[in-house]
Amino acid sequence: MAVQLRRNSAAQAINLTPMIDCVFLLLIFFLVASRIADEEPQLDLSLPDISAALPATFQPQELIINVDAGGRYFVDGAFREINEVRARIVTAHTNNPLTQSVIIRADRNASWQAVAEVMGICREAGIEQYSATMESTEGG
Repeated sequence: MAVQLRRNSAAQAINLTPMIDCVFLLLIFFLVASRIADEEPQLDLSLPDISAALPATFQPQELIINVDAGGRYFVDGAFREINEVRARIVTAHTNNPLTQSVIIRADRNASWQAVAEVMGICREAGIEQYSATMESTEGG
């Protein structure tokens, strides 16, 4: 004779105790958090002035310095003396001390002395992210 097992209806019910515990914990959390949020703006603080600071979302552009075959420097499409180039590099590093980069583009026939001079200025200014490339101004 086969044994008949009756399933208890209590065993089929979903246990709601863990869900109720979670709901009470969330309720307590939000009550405490709202109480802290109410008190925080009421503190009377004298905050420092940061008007000279740059915005956190500022993305610096790379400074591109071109050196032609004659060893002349061009920044922003205009001829610049080496002192002007130095001033531009120092200003760029001052504005972006951690992320400023410099790209030195030189003509294939340019002397490496002119390129090395700009590299030295970058190193003196504290810019670690600089690179030099050689390009030809001729069509071939």
